[in-house]
Amino acid sequence: MTTKNAVEEQTDERRRGSVFERLAAFSYRHRWGAVLLWVVLVAGITAASSAVGSGYRNDFSLPGTDSQQARTVLERHGAAQSGATVHIVVRDDDGDGVRDAAVQRRVEALLGTVAALPGVTGVRSPYEDGSAVSRDGTVGYATVTLAESAENVPKEQVRKIIDAVDKTSGDGLETAVGGDAVRGAEEGGGGAAEGAGVLGALVILVFLFGSLVAASLPVITAVFAVAGSIGLIALASHVATVADFTPPVMMLVGLGVGIDYALLVFSRYRGELLAGASPERATRAALDAAGRTVFFAGCTVIIALMGLVALGLGSLQGVALAVALTVLVTMAASLTLLPALLGVFGGRIARQVARRAERRATRNGRAEGAGWRRWAAGVQRRPGAALLVSLFALGALAAPAAGMRLGFADAGNDPAGTSSREAYNMLADGFGPGFNGPLVVVAEAGSPGGSGSSGSSGGSGAGGSDGGDGMAAGAAVRDALDGVPGVAAVAGPFPVTGGGRASDGGSAADGPVATVLVFPASAPQDEATSELVERLRSEVLPPVERASGADVLVGGPTAATEDFAATVTDRMPLFVAIVVGLSALLLLVVFRSLLIPVKAALLNLVSIGAALGVITLVFQHGWFGVEEGPIEAFIPAMIFAIVFGLSMDYEVFLLSRIHEEWRRGNDHQAAVREGLATTGRVITAAAAIMIVVFAAFMMSDDRMLQQFGLGLAVAILLDAVVIRCLIVPAVMQVLGRRAWWLPSWLRRVLPKVELERH
Repeated sequence: MTTKNAVEEQTDERRRGSVFERLAAFSYRHRWGAVLLWVVLVAGITAASSAVGSGYRNDFSLPGTDSQQARTVLERHGAAQSGATVHIVVRDDDGDGVRDAAVQRRVEALLGTVAALPGVTGVRSPYEDGSAVSRDGTVGYATVTLAESAENVPKEQVRKIIDAVDKTSGDGLETAVGGDAVRGAEEGGGGAAEGAGVLGALVILVFLFGSLVAASLPVITAVFAVAGSIGLIALASHVATVADFTPPVMMLVGLGVGIDYALLVFSRYRGELLAGASPERATRAALDAAGRTVFFAGCTVIIALMGLVALGLGSLQGVALAVALTVLVTMAASLTLLPALLGVFGGRIARQVARRAERRATRNGRAEGAGWRRWAAGVQRRPGAALLVSLFALGALAAPAAGMRLGFADAGNDPAGTSSREAYNMLADGFGPGFNGPLVVVAEAGSPGGSGSSGSSGGSGAGGSDGGDGMAAGAAVRDALDGVPGVAAVAGPFPVTGGGRASDGGSAADGPVATVLVFPASAPQDEATSELVERLRSEVLPPVERASGADVLVGGPTAATEDFAATVTDRMPLFVAIVVGLSALLLLVVFRSLLIPVKAALLNLVSIGAALGVITLVFQHGWFGVEEGPIEAFIPAMIFAIVFGLSMDYEVFLLSRIHEEWRRGNDHQAAVREGLATTGRVITAAAAIMIVVFAAFMMSDDRMLQQFGLGLAVAILLDAVVIRCLIVPAVMQVLGRRAWWLPSWLRRVLPKVELERH
């Protein structure tokens, strides 16, 4: 250690640094203990979660909606307690079709095999019910009842059914299996997207730092954080409701954020090394400066995710808490594990950094960041043009989002060649597109003292004396639906009993509740189906309720999807207001400026809108050959929360450096140039890494992950390239010193929080 460095180290010892610096010093000096502690924690959490398994379950309940009330009525009368069902679909276009004697023998033999498989409680042949064979006789379906619900049935049991059905196909007979349980069993195991994202990030880091060792540290930090988070959430899923799609979302965000945060710290560490600091002093200085940025940036992400709780949707609240925990663990790893790793490899990294800096100086003789200074100066010369072009481009991309239609993917969006997709297509061909998404109209007869559920007591319905009223109300519903535009067919009414749907005759099982199945003329995801649901609720069925005194509710999966989408749409303004308000308040405290938070909020809204517009073009309008369909209902809220938080990362990182330069005495224009020069390289690299990680998830077969990955990748690309490199320098040039203005009375009230060292 040189004399100069030794003196600096002694001075640092006498000076009591920030909590981030003290944490870095402790982790650095106890490096092997810190690394071992992380290894033991992650290994223990992983072992515990593997031993007890996970308890992921979806909660799409929507209190107060028609579909939820319909489900509640059916559950109260015992109609929703049986296991899942799947359809075995057969098609034969030759001769008599599936009614051909030879075909019938093959189908009956198949059904006998399936009936003997584990987990199967019943099989209903298409030949037992004339309605289970299409009018032209080419398509028929058998109904297989399973012992468990679609979420709980073991996948291996469903795969055995699929295998048995596949073996029967051939010689002109096509076979497939459809249903939610089948879709779950055919889902890929994942791993390829995560691996591709990590590999791409590592390649970028190697090019950035010129060293595999240096490039590996951010990746190692992120992997430790993600592994620990996934284990914790798997354990927490036994006591809280966590959706089954949470783990891939956690990996998606955790890898991107983990590498991003570690890169911010490591970049500052590298800068301190180039300035002549020793590895330990560089570590402490990096955490003292960049560690604060990581902490406050992570807080903005967590605040944004907690805003999802305001939506009041159980399925999203668990995801929000899980991803917020992932960000929290990632912050902890960046502030404790990374300094320890720098202690282990610091000497080697310092030598590599020095050698690379010498080679660069010898090769071109230019100071680091010179290109970014010239870029910032160019934007400052023409800030108006930069603003107009950038905002026009972002507005054009965001425009399609105004026509975004929310919903959920069904088997019609599954990859071509899967059994569920083939079954969906065959049923649509044979029975019409609406067969795959029937509406379930629930009619609950009114009691003598009132109507429907309001007259029920203790879940007993309207009482036995009114047993036939349910069927009468159902018959009135059926009559009202005849000839309604958009309705292809109506089946029922069917009486509801404790064992599920009664037989078609049902006279002995008549009760206070009946169901009518409505088959739309359009596919479940078509806009025409959404309009039909609205028309039934607002125009067709209210007269039936008034005339019969019954409660008539439109339910079923298709109607529930419409209700979920409508709920998200209605509550989004409150959610956006909470996220933007809390994040702006945090920026107000950090930068002590009124205009900086307003600028950040507006620019983030524009970039998120542009990302949602791109998703709409690709997935809703079918650009680049993608299957057309609605946008997953929770995607806009999830992307908004995560992107808003991540965008604040770059905002805090860039503006803190600009603020640091400004407070050192540089004029405003020079501070902007220096801020962009010192952060442009690392922001671009961090963005490139997150884009690679997020875009890799488009390799997944899951439509939700594809939309999620594309939305995050586009948002980060626009944020790093257009917002940080063009709009922010232009806006800061236009605002000038006014950017840091704060009323004196507010300056006295606000707590003082420092992001920079002085």
